[in-house]
Amino acid sequence: MILKADQGGERLDVFLARAMENTSRSAAQKLLEQGLVTQDGRRMRKQDKTLLGAEYRVELPEVKDTEIVPRDLPLEIVYEDEDVLVLNKPKGMVVHPAPGHWDDTLVNALMYHCKDSLSGINGELRPGIVHRIDKDTSGLLIVAKNDMAHQSLAEQLKDHTLSRTYEAVVKGCFREDSGTIDAPIGRHPVDRKKMAVTEKNSRPAVTHYEVIERFRGYSLVRCRLETGRTHQIRVHMAWKNHPILGDTVYGSPKPELGQDSQCLHAIELRFIHPRTGQPVTVRCDRPAYLNALLDKLRRL
Repeated sequence: MILKADQGGERLDVFLARAMENTSRSAAQKLLEQGLVTQDGRRMRKQDKTLLGAEYRVELPEVKDTEIVPRDLPLEIVYEDEDVLVLNKPKGMVVHPAPGHWDDTLVNALMYHCKDSLSGINGELRPGIVHRIDKDTSGLLIVAKNDMAHQSLAEQLKDHTLSRTYEAVVKGCFREDSGTIDAPIGRHPVDRKKMAVTEKNSRPAVTHYEVIERFRGYSLVRCRLETGRTHQIRVHMAWKNHPILGDTVYGSPKPELGQDSQCLHAIELRFIHPRTGQPVTVRCDRPAYLNALLDKLRRL
């Protein structure tokens, strides 16, 4: 992979995290430490500064044999062929194995369902996973079943031809019926576990939204991601002073209306099929928890 610096004087690890989709700064630093980033044949260091217009070659590490235990866990698959799988993830299910969740994650279930048919590009703990979705966000997630599909879908994420649409219940009522939030997102300057709208060490972030239904003190909005930053919709809605109901990280620290996690659901995916080149649209229904919440809001 060749990346061309669009500005000079930027720390190289920051540039890599900004230029590579689904890559954190720590992951970029790991690539640099392993000697996988070069410029004119010279191995680069994380503290090196970019040169405007310089081209940096990034070699993705070899895929390691995974030790993830396949588990026969229920999956709601809404689309599948030899290259791609799209599933409807329930709220509360962890996607990637991590401390405290080594054998009950979506990846464990995928390993059981797909056997050896998963891409390995994202490393040993994330086979097949192309894009992020939070534990407490429900809805559609696309999975690559081979490296060809993964590379194609990753490029579509980068050039925005892979479209993701979410529905969310947010606090407050919008004056306008639709709009666009164009505000860069980066690590929170004080709380490093959170993201924030900031100009420092950030990446461009664009969310298009429209109001679907208004209630007393709340709104149902549909959001389409143009970019895919960590917690993007949650951060943008909070920055707009309309935090997502139940989001105790970016909104009220206490649960409201019985919701103790964000009311956010990925309802539609559109992508170009990696093998056929044809457009594919996949939709799913609203989950039961969201329908029950909407019924409650209509009675307020």
